[in-house]
Amino acid sequence: MKLKDCILIATLVLAHPVMAQIEGAPAAPSDRAVDIPLAELELAARQLAEAGIATRRMLEGGIFSINVRHIEGAETALQHGRISEVWVVREGSGIVVTGGELIDQVPGSGPGEFRGSGIRGGEERLIRAGDLVFVPPGVPHGIRETESITYLNIRFELRDLE
Repeated sequence: MKLKDCILIATLVLAHPVMAQIEGAPAAPSDRAVDIPLAELELAARQLAEAGIATRRMLEGGIFSINVRHIEGAETALQHGRISEVWVVREGSGIVVTGGELIDQVPGSGPGEFRGSGIRGGEERLIRAGDLVFVPPGVPHGIRETESITYLNIRFELRDLE
């Protein structure tokens, strides 16, 4: 088996849990508004916690998505090339780290995407229910520590200026 084939297979296997989390998300319509009732968000958060899964995509819009996330412990430190994120903390609390530089940086799932084992030199702070966090493209970020935190993760792809 060629190295290229091994890399492709490894990528597909590792991406499977992520794809399972976003698979089946409703497409965002372009001709009407969409409401996601609180009960539906709370149900998604409970199901994530019970299944030990971090993310459920609630709405897929191509250059944007709306997700419910539930983290226990810590998560991989990330840096996005073209994605801005807005987090709205619904329940729990955690230590978020932003800025600095990724430790043990490796390429992520797409161009300009990176992940790491942690963040060196970033700003650490406590976030809790009611807080909002904005992370622009290129800024390393991650939840370093939490017993449990649930938040809405709204992601937007950077548009090219014309």
